[in-house]
Amino acid sequence: MSDQLNDSYDAVVVGGGAAGLNGALMLARSRRSVAVIDAGSPRNEAAEGVHGLIGREGMAPGELLERGRAEVRGYGGHVAAGAVASAAGRAGGFVLTLEDGRTVGARRLLVATGMVDELPDIPGLRGRWGRDVVHCPYCHGWEVRDRAIGVLAGGPMAVHQALLFRQLSANVVLFSHTTAAPAGEEAEQLAARGIRVVEGEVAALEIAEDRLAGVRLADGRLIAREALAVGPRGRPRAGFLAGLGLYPDQHPQGMGEHIAADAAGRTAVPGVWVAGNITDPAAQVGASAAAGALAGAQINADLVAEEARAAVEARAQARPGGQVSDEDSDEAGAVPEPGRPERV
Repeated sequence: MSDQLNDSYDAVVVGGGAAGLNGALMLARSRRSVAVIDAGSPRNEAAEGVHGLIGREGMAPGELLERGRAEVRGYGGHVAAGAVASAAGRAGGFVLTLEDGRTVGARRLLVATGMVDELPDIPGLRGRWGRDVVHCPYCHGWEVRDRAIGVLAGGPMAVHQALLFRQLSANVVLFSHTTAAPAGEEAEQLAARGIRVVEGEVAALEIAEDRLAGVRLADGRLIAREALAVGPRGRPRAGFLAGLGLYPDQHPQGMGEHIAADAAGRTAVPGVWVAGNITDPAAQVGASAAAGALAGAQINADLVAEEARAAVEARAQARPGGQVSDEDSDEAGAVPEPGRPERV
């Protein structure tokens, strides 16, 4: 089901995952006109269930989102299928153009489009993604507990990832792959925890009876493994934000790219907030939903402040002679122009 979009809204949420829907829910419950535009490709669609979310433990991702869409609609919000192609600033807000040619205006934007996991180009790996090839010990760790687990090094967080999975299994191997083997303190930590380091480039995954059977190295060695943890590089779904002068930055922990924002999701462009994996690649569903709720509340507060300033100015202009008192001027304050970048 896809709702008909109006010409404009108080807020448009781009992305209908946990972050976007929870942000829209907060806005709709604040009696804001809000629309969610969702392209329908959630990051966790390969997962069997959502984990670490109290009250919804193990629920299928699709079911969680379907419930969220119904809740947003229950408070008068719209949820429409579509992909945003471009965004531009205009007086008082923004205009979005969808790939199918539709346009919609918004006073504020919440972007929660998530990210794409760029996986290592290793034969057999992508087909196992979300099954016995995983990335997050909190999302999938319980399901692979006590198995023979491999960790594929691919960035600065590889040793940290291996140590986290060691909490779940006594049989963990770190494949250095195309990176240098750990040295110094990291090597000591791995040795102390009984994590063996296998050097050499990984050539392929061996699959038997629809299960991961082992990791094949370029020199022919086969290391038996039942699960493999990888650290994908994140690429935010944010190309349309270029029209607003908003571009991805390198994530400080080497997780790929993200859209930088403050703790409430406010970006360098006034009027634009972000929430979820587009800004925090490590956020699980619960954390993403919480970030969406915070951003939604912040957007509502920002609109309230703007409306209060406008009301003060209108009240002052209604006085004889249209004089604005010092008190009114102080209350009105300065209004930043949406769509113009500034430093966070």
